[in-house]
Amino acid sequence: MSQLQNGERVHLVDKKGRQYALTLKAGDIYHFSGETIPHDELIGKPDGTVVTLSKGKRFLALRPTFGEYVLKMPRGAQVLYPKDLSLIPMWADVYPGARVFEAGTGSGALTMALLRAVGPTGLVVTYEARDDFARTALTNIERYMGPVSTLMPCRKNAYEGIDVLEDGRLFDRLVLDLPEPWQVVPHAAKVLRSGGIYLSFVPTIPQVMQTVEALERTSVFGMIETFETLLRTWSIQGRSVRPDHRMVAHSGFLTVARKVEEGWWSRPNKTVEAEAGGEQDDEAHEGEDAQA
Repeated sequence: MSQLQNGERVHLVDKKGRQYALTLKAGDIYHFSGETIPHDELIGKPDGTVVTLSKGKRFLALRPTFGEYVLKMPRGAQVLYPKDLSLIPMWADVYPGARVFEAGTGSGALTMALLRAVGPTGLVVTYEARDDFARTALTNIERYMGPVSTLMPCRKNAYEGIDVLEDGRLFDRLVLDLPEPWQVVPHAAKVLRSGGIYLSFVPTIPQVMQTVEALERTSVFGMIETFETLLRTWSIQGRSVRPDHRMVAHSGFLTVARKVEEGWWSRPNKTVEAEAGGEQDDEAHEGEDAQA
């Protein structure tokens, strides 16, 4: 569908790349710095067309990409940046047909990323304790994706527990964007299938430490990794090539773990391990495997 439709979210983009969001509604008028353009002049135009406002200001009218939509959509809770949203489905290995549990819904950005990954045969169950956040999220999701049959939103607090699905099957993946994910880890251990993947996002290292300790205490989570991503764009103007002065640096940490048979990974004694040089030995063996 190449033509812009009534009710769609559209971004007007100027020559500097600045974007201004609006939702097309027949009969409405868009106002910008003393200039106007009727929505009816946008409805039916091809995606990517140039439009002119009442005093000559010109914009590109474009359907936003998912990343662009997320940055401009109404917010209740703080949204994740596209650099993190793009990584989460990959590192959580969210695949078409997967049954995914998410908490909290927030403004709906992560929920949409998961819905796109599970496709029409999957399921995303999302918990949000706050009604205002839940309402904002559902509006954002429906505005971008339309009605979604693979979404099961719940006004529940994941800290208090996670319900098993009616058919009794466990979740394939569990993704958390909460201030205290370690409180959910014991519940996650009960509703995530063996071999399933846990992933959580938090902004600070103390939160990461408590989360990893909670994962280790369960004795069913292993292969625990924590990392962050830094995104730096570059300015390319002929022979003038340099990094941009601004970058999206630290936003948060992702912690990933696999659920496995209980006891396979015992909680490490980090003091003893460090004194024995165990970590160096393991890294040496990994290098040998790579060379082989």
